[in-house]
Amino acid sequence: MENTSLFDRQTQVAPLGIIAMDSSKELGAKISGYLSQWAKESGLGENNYMIDVSCPRFASGDGKGIIRQTVRGKDLFILIDVGNYSCKYKLFDNTNSMSPDDHFEDLKRIIQAASGKAHRINVIMPILYGGRQHKRSYRESLDCAVALQELEAMGVSNILTFDAHDPRVMNAIPLMGFDNVIPSYQVLKSMFKNIKDLNTDKQHFMVVSPDEGAINRNMYYASILGVDLGMFYKRRDYSIIVNGRNPIVAHEYMGNDVSGKDIFIADDIISSGESVLDIAHELKKRNARKIYAYATYAIFTNGLETFDKAHNEGILDGVFGTNLTYRTPQLLERDWFYEVDVSKYIAYFIAALNHDMSIERVIDPAKKIHALLDRYR
Repeated sequence: MENTSLFDRQTQVAPLGIIAMDSSKELGAKISGYLSQWAKESGLGENNYMIDVSCPRFASGDGKGIIRQTVRGKDLFILIDVGNYSCKYKLFDNTNSMSPDDHFEDLKRIIQAASGKAHRINVIMPILYGGRQHKRSYRESLDCAVALQELEAMGVSNILTFDAHDPRVMNAIPLMGFDNVIPSYQVLKSMFKNIKDLNTDKQHFMVVSPDEGAINRNMYYASILGVDLGMFYKRRDYSIIVNGRNPIVAHEYMGNDVSGKDIFIADDIISSGESVLDIAHELKKRNARKIYAYATYAIFTNGLETFDKAHNEGILDGVFGTNLTYRTPQLLERDWFYEVDVSKYIAYFIAALNHDMSIERVIDPAKKIHALLDRYR
């Protein structure tokens, strides 16, 4: 897609405005930079699309949203990372890290502050709020579905998310725009760039799904690369519950022989990382050569030490993760971690939506991936 065509072919739906919440300032600045550059190349001159907002809090914990410039008639895109725990606030002289609940409330405050004056409100929420609590198995809440319905009731027109834990949650808002984007091209581009001896033909490379829930995303990689697909399934102890879930007893493998092959494992999130490391050990027992893991959200809730140990022992050769959520400075310093930059991808999406253009070419990266494979193979 030509960058300038996003501004030349059709007029805008409305003047563009981008609000990057405190949780997404870094990503928002990159996105705005691309859009400003493309506008300038199209002869529209210098443009700064960023809108200054803040969400201060009182010492009691109450907060409010403030928009410091006009948003009347604008096509607003609000960018938020509900998983950014590096954002902090004071509560009765104690310093608290912001939880997903805090971030979501701030999002609603900014939507309220717009006071219905914007032409349209779009929310870019890479990690869906409550996305891991997406279904009801017993007497449980349905956090993600209710949150999406709240945003719809507040006048939000479109939601953009990345690699939703279960995209079927969109059924809660059938009349609102909902796009679930998988950055497959950006992941493969980063792999070819950072792994110098990568050979992705069928004889040397294989994709393995970490569980049945991730089978679709791994099936896509296997299909577009033309390689074999294997799968692990989690054997759980359903008689007990630990930390809200049934503990995993063992990872059982189904698929072709992995001996001598490089393995790619894709998932939506690396939380504690126990599953990825268990699977890497199982694959090494089966004589896999090199093992690379990818997670759209590599958050490492239990720290990095176990991954350092696995890398030093040759169990895990690398982890890829996007810049869609907060990454600690310590993670960015690790030589086994490779960042996947998705800012340009989001900028394309914003420009296409703002100009009422089809987003099919933005969402479906098949042609770009084939061109990438032709270049490196």
